[in-house]
Amino acid sequence: MTQLPAAQTAQTKTSDGGKTLYGGKGTRRITVRDIAAAKERGEKWPMLTAYDAMTASVFDEAGIPVMLVGDSAGNCHLGYETTVPVTLDEMTMLSAAVVRGTSRALIVGDLPFGSYQEGPVQALRSATRLVKEAGVQAVKLEGGERSHEQIRLLVESGIPVMAHIGLTPQSVNAMGYRVQGRGEEAAQQLLRDAKAVQDAGAFAVVLELVPAELAAEVTRVLHIPTVGIGAGAETDAQVLVWTDMLGLTGGRMPKFVKQYANLREVMGNAVKAFAEEVVGGTFPQEEHSVH
Repeated sequence: MTQLPAAQTAQTKTSDGGKTLYGGKGTRRITVRDIAAAKERGEKWPMLTAYDAMTASVFDEAGIPVMLVGDSAGNCHLGYETTVPVTLDEMTMLSAAVVRGTSRALIVGDLPFGSYQEGPVQALRSATRLVKEAGVQAVKLEGGERSHEQIRLLVESGIPVMAHIGLTPQSVNAMGYRVQGRGEEAAQQLLRDAKAVQDAGAFAVVLELVPAELAAEVTRVLHIPTVGIGAGAETDAQVLVWTDMLGLTGGRMPKFVKQYANLREVMGNAVKAFAEEVVGGTFPQEEHSVH
């Protein structure tokens, strides 16, 4: 009897229902139960940000199993310098667009700064908007031990939560953009944060800008999936901001970003070609005209 490779065996065992997360075909959306099952079988999976229906539809067709409607939209789409100014109204609008553009991916909506810091009741009110008005299947919020009670109430109320620890961009004014978890005391705090969000009921946790060795330890300790961004290769999943990954973002990129294309150059060249043809009178031609 031919022995199947491990990856193929996993795919065979999950060929119906939730299937493998990346690239699987199905008639329903991926759920947090599918995410948990992937952790159990050791399957790694990709996550990308998305902020509009058209882009999200491309990622959905490509098989991306989880999309985050991140408040990173503030930086790369709304023109803000940080994520702090992003509003719940903006996140609701963007999240609804992504939901409309997809049919398979699990859509996670970010709770923006100021929408959950007051406490669990405010968090529930904000998360309920994203679920009811935008149609997301889960929400994400930043903070470990300090967000424990918010996460617990949301989960008890039936709203799945993805936690976010390490570098938390909404706290940029307090911590800046720097690696988190360096040193024994900081590492122990990050471990406490990870265990706290798991204990509160989070179905997954993002580890941002965390030393690879520490991220690997957190991944081993937790039974929920870890999603890395600048956290090494041992996390259960990896996420990137799509405009960074596809080379649309200008300027210097963080070390952890790998660019898989240069859309900024492609788009710039196309725009210049269009403009030059208009100025030169070569567009539109006969085949582009209506009679």
